Formats: sequence, C-alpha cells, structure tokens
Amino acid sequence: MIAPIMKVVLAAIIIVFASWLSHKKPEAAGFIIALPLMSILAILFSYMEYKDADTTITFAKSILVAVPISYLFFVPFFFTERFHLGFWGSYIVGLLLLTGGFFLHQWVMKKRSTAIMKAGSRQRMTCS
Repeated sequence: MIAPIMKVVLAAIIIVFASWLSHKKPEAAGFIIALPLMSILAILFSYMEYKDADTTITFAKSILVAVPISYLFFVPFFFTERFHLGFWGSYIVGLLLLTGGFFLHQWVMKKRSTAIMKAGSRQRMTCS
C-alpha cells in the first residue's frame, strides 16, 4: 500500500512545478497540467490499494466522462473581455459552471450504470 503521505507529496510536487513553470513558460505549464497525470496516478493508486479491477475501470470511465465536462470551468476566460468579467468574475463563473457540470456528470454516470444493469438483466434472461 502506498502511504497517503507519499500520494499527497507526489501530487503536490507536480502542482507546484507546474505553477512555478507557469510564470516562466505558461504554454509548457499548460501542457503539463493538461496531461492526465493526476488521473493516471489516481487510477494506479486506486488499483494498487484495492485490487478491484471493476471499480477501477468504472473510476477511469467516470474520469473520461468528467474531463470534457470539466472544460466548462475555462469557458468564461474566453469571454472575459467581451463581458468585462476580469479574472475573479471569470473564475467565479467558471466555478459555477463547474458545479453544474458536476451534477451533469452524476446524471450521466447514473444513466450509464442504469443502462448497463438493464442490459445485464436482459442478457441473464435470454441465457436462462
């Protein structure tokens, strides 16, 4: 089992490095943050700790659904000048959109799991 402290330290190092790099090379820092490093690590840590492939696969699918929804946070930054939002306005609107995105994600994942359960029960009926 990987100690929780080690997980936090590794994640913190990546975030601190990207934050430092954002001042010197914002394009490179953006690329690093855009990489699914945290997802890759979280999926690995989850599987290593619990050894539950089905749950880890569901976790990975949830991340795949969440990634495009999480882009909602960035939308207001593209319209900052047009709507005179400034940094804090864009940031707050982005967080509000992200909150709505969270509920959208939960709905999508619930619909997905319900559809899988129905398909599984139909398959069991035809096999019996």
